[in-house]
Amino acid sequence: MADMGIRSIVVKKFNHHSDKPISEEKNNIIDRNFEATSINQKWCTDITYINTLRDGWTYLASVMDLFSKKIIGYAYGKSMTAELAIQAVKNACLNVKITEGIILHSDLGSQYTSHEFENYLCSKGIIHSFSKKGNPYDNACIESFHSILKKEEVNHHKYYDFDDARKAIFEYIESWYNRRRIHSSINYMTPQAVHEAACAVA
Repeated sequence: MADMGIRSIVVKKFNHHSDKPISEEKNNIIDRNFEATSINQKWCTDITYINTLRDGWTYLASVMDLFSKKIIGYAYGKSMTAELAIQAVKNACLNVKITEGIILHSDLGSQYTSHEFENYLCSKGIIHSFSKKGNPYDNACIESFHSILKKEEVNHHKYYDFDDARKAIFEYIESWYNRRRIHSSINYMTPQAVHEAACAVA
């Protein structure tokens, strides 16, 4: 890289601080054990920031299956709300017949500790696991995906507006990340291939 004058893109993370206090201790059920024996056992979710020239900051909420590493649900919006977080999980649940017992891991953001989000998880029988306060490594898999998204797509483009970014994100997730990008953690297969193989066995 030095000989060719190539440098990796490193962007300082944009931090959003919420004034909402954490009123009670939350259980870290996953506890950095990201292993699963099949799909729809453990999911993780988070929200990241994407800037556009006209519309300013926009927000992507993503849900990953920890077995296949597939992004099974996501939602993109102009506001970082509980509704955005819920919609991403709703999209993840679309093709899942039985959601009861799935463990969903998130951080302690106000969207994920909201009554609306908790009520939706309860309605689907999903068990909520939380990162410890100030421990991003507790949700390392989804943090890694958002980092890869920034390095491979977002940091290479200036999106004019929300719609411009939305199309690019859809193309990246659906055409590249899930279906063409191989991962060493899943034996150099694509998330879609692992997901389909698991479905065939079930």
